[in-house]
Amino acid sequence: MAGDRGETGPLSLRLRVLNRVLRLVARPRLQATETPEEADEDLARFARFLARRPPYLLRLVSKGRPDIHWITAGPVAPRGVILHFHGGAYIAGSPVTHAGMLGQISRLSGLRVAAPAFRLAPAHRAPAQFEDALDAHARLLAIGYRPDEIILGGDSSGGGIALALLAELCRRGQPPAGLYALSPWVDLTLSGESLRRNAERDPLLPVSRSEDARGYALGQFPADDPRVSPLWAAFDAPPPVCLHVGTTEILLDDSLRMAAHLRACGGTVCLREWPEAPHVLAMFDGYVPEARKALEEVAHFIRALGGVRRAGGVSSVNR
Repeated sequence: MAGDRGETGPLSLRLRVLNRVLRLVARPRLQATETPEEADEDLARFARFLARRPPYLLRLVSKGRPDIHWITAGPVAPRGVILHFHGGAYIAGSPVTHAGMLGQISRLSGLRVAAPAFRLAPAHRAPAQFEDALDAHARLLAIGYRPDEIILGGDSSGGGIALALLAELCRRGQPPAGLYALSPWVDLTLSGESLRRNAERDPLLPVSRSEDARGYALGQFPADDPRVSPLWAAFDAPPPVCLHVGTTEILLDDSLRMAAHLRACGGTVCLREWPEAPHVLAMFDGYVPEARKALEEVAHFIRALGGVRRAGGVSSVNR
């Protein structure tokens, strides 16, 4: 859990090809997407036809506010849980679209994943997602998990939700064992310099759509509110945090500044920068070796957290 940026070798040929395909196909598609509904349909289509799923993937749903999808891919420990918030710019995605990646995280870490189906914008603008995150955490406590048996996680906007929740839980004296975030979006004021510096280098995300996504997510809600922009939140003695981001992402500075802020608050941060990796590299597991390595590193971080107890062997039973 060192605070350095990690080491990587040369880019794999597969990653170079993936970046080329994303730049030619996916990025123009995102640029042309006209409505939140269309964005949600596109992400669902990607998950259905292209996202790789591990063997023995199991997804069970517990109804409530919000619904929680319990995701595993093999045996898991009887204690300890990952509370993961999916990405999609607050307007798209679900635990179903992210089930493949979350199944791999469960398989590699040996813990079950609880993925809330939180409300989406623009039908439900901020702070609805933050409120659902609080409710999801409360449900885990209600069924018997201690705060230090919970690990927070998230990708993209879901990483921002997880970090906003972390700040609130630290304030309440209920810090989790730790947190990981993959390419988190933590600053909806859009002040990160990488939005301009990497505008032409990001193989997937078109920077021109950032303000549109923010508008759908916020409406009139202030962009610098810590519930949507945890870069501006106060963190009281935060637990260990692991951040992964690509060096050519338009959201690179969100991770760099988030790491610096958490360290200034007394936290330990592992910042992993992946050369020329696309947004949420781990979603491309099965296509490029760097994605699997990213998942393995996240799982190593999770397993290293001493606050999560795994006594009593493993179990494949979901709650």
